[in-house]
Amino acid sequence: MIHTIRSNERYHAETDWLNTHWHFSFDHYHDPKNMNFGPLRVFNDDVVAPAGGFPFHAHREMEIITYIIEGAIEHRDDMGNTGVIRPGEIQRMSAGTGVRHSEYNPSKKDPAHLLQLWIMPAVQHLKPSWEQKSFSLADRSGKLLPIAVPAGSNGLPRANSARGAVQIHQNAKIYTSLLAPGQSTSHQLAQGRRAYIFMIGGNLKLNSETLGPGDQARVTSERELELAAPSEKGAAAADFLLLDLP
Repeated sequence: MIHTIRSNERYHAETDWLNTHWHFSFDHYHDPKNMNFGPLRVFNDDVVAPAGGFPFHAHREMEIITYIIEGAIEHRDDMGNTGVIRPGEIQRMSAGTGVRHSEYNPSKKDPAHLLQLWIMPAVQHLKPSWEQKSFSLADRSGKLLPIAVPAGSNGLPRANSARGAVQIHQNAKIYTSLLAPGQSTSHQLAQGRRAYIFMIGGNLKLNSETLGPGDQARVTSERELELAAPSEKGAAAADFLLLDLP
């Protein structure tokens, strides 16, 4: 079964520095029927204004993954980590027993567009940790590229092992893909697994469904996903994330 939620059906909130769409209950938005999808607890689509951002705040017992679409976000935490994440990079922070961090747009003129996902860990009381990895446009063109994998596994082909994928403490994988018009790929779901697809840009044919920018699909009880970018003249590439979840 594929449950499609359109871009305009997402919860929208806006402040003087943040324009955001929340896929699940978060902060002041509470819907008891929309709390999570398996271990995926948060999926926020944020646009942060120049020089705006989240001041130091605390997290516990959560795997927090940040993916940049445009611009940059500067991360600082009380473990002493500092880093700027840009398009083509993914960042993972395991909050574990507790961590404080801040996230700011370092640009004075350009907004930052990011996705932030929170995944409930399979292991509690972990020591907080942080890592960041990069991938190229070629790495994800025409295929599904794993950029987050279960801790202890190797998610990339040997040739790309230097780039690697961030490791999350859950039996889940996150893939990124960019399919040019006419390109297609597929993904097999093991028995009992589910998938979550989010469209960053372009259109995608997902089995019998068609997804557009900002759309999401929550997939259960399917064993094979066929993913194809329409080949119509002038069509944009299908830019999306796919999560394979327990």
